Amino acid sequence: MSVQPKPFNYAVPEEALDDLKERLARTRFPDQAPDAPWAYGTDVDWLRELVAYWRDTFDWRQQEARLNAFPQFTVPLHGIDLHYLHVEGKGPDPLPLLLSHGWPGSVFEFMEIIPRLTDPARFGGDPADAVTVVAPSLPGYGLSFSPGQKRFGVEEIAACFSDLMTDVLGYSRFAAQGGDWGSFITSLVGYTNPQQTVGIHLNMMPIRRDPKMVSDPTPAEAKYVEELKLFLKEETGYQWIQGTKPQTLAFGLTDSPAGLAAWIGEKFRTWSDCGGDIESVFSKDHLLANISFYWFTGAIGSSFWPYYARMHGPWPIPEGATVDLPTGYTEFPCEILRPARSLAERVYTNVTRWTEMPKGGHFAAMEQPEALAHEIQEFLRPLRNAS
Repeated sequence: MSVQPKPFNYAVPEEALDDLKERLARTRFPDQAPDAPWAYGTDVDWLRELVAYWRDTFDWRQQEARLNAFPQFTVPLHGIDLHYLHVEGKGPDPLPLLLSHGWPGSVFEFMEIIPRLTDPARFGGDPADAVTVVAPSLPGYGLSFSPGQKRFGVEEIAACFSDLMTDVLGYSRFAAQGGDWGSFITSLVGYTNPQQTVGIHLNMMPIRRDPKMVSDPTPAEAKYVEELKLFLKEETGYQWIQGTKPQTLAFGLTDSPAGLAAWIGEKFRTWSDCGGDIESVFSKDHLLANISFYWFTGAIGSSFWPYYARMHGPWPIPEGATVDLPTGYTEFPCEILRPARSLAERVYTNVTRWTEMPKGGHFAAMEQPEALAHEIQEFLRPLRNAS
């Protein structure tokens, strides 16, 4: 491929920082609904405190410097300028690893795990486990977004990422890892490119969400079906609005930083292993780095598109198809859904590592970077010689 990546650094204009502070100072808060805080969504007192911190204390330039400490590039690919981190491994033979985030995350999820993966010796590990990380911003997310560009579903994202790894970067063999939408993308990369993908690792298991999937369930399957029914009833409101009227929601969240923080912050609380105390897991700085990234790039509306594509198209892995290459899965106890292994293996026929963790949730790379890095390394180790 003739396209050439260009080195990239991110610098938010000062006037954008000033505009954000002015908007935060003019925030109109709703009243607090009755009953317990968080019972009906984001708690007003919590958001007041976060908004005040964002306005008066939060240092975006510090977070921007954390991002710019990693080598970044953009490349014209599939009709957009794709942004990605490309961090070389420090070891005798680093294996390329495609790392895919999801919603409402970004490459800021990976700030702590990338050094553990690329330079394991720095953390007391074996240099032979080093990988070279390629971590793109999903098309329509972060710095892979510009106003008016075409929208991508997960199928199109997977095709774009596969071409990034093989045609742009020239990797003939690589591994892939992801959670949330990243787990769908990772699965599709492996499904469509089994000759080039040595294996896939997931920290969310993206099987079909149909309570009628089993007629005579085992106890583990029955437990999952009950959890799924509750999730579909109580926790999918965001999917319905993002998947049916994404443009309407985009107005509010593109114009109001407090609204954006409420929308994203509630998911970090609900889906993480925080026991109701979000800041016991995520500092305000870490939360606001990710939220600010959505704010400054203006990408929240386009980030909804995978939901719209999912609701208006077939399940990404075709009915009856299987993913047959080596698959690793790390199940964190506060993941939004935790399918029984027997159900997962209907689709993923070559699960070589399945680990149930004692702590952690949906945002595993942020919540438990050491544990997730260890699981990825353990999964990839036997595949290195095979590759």
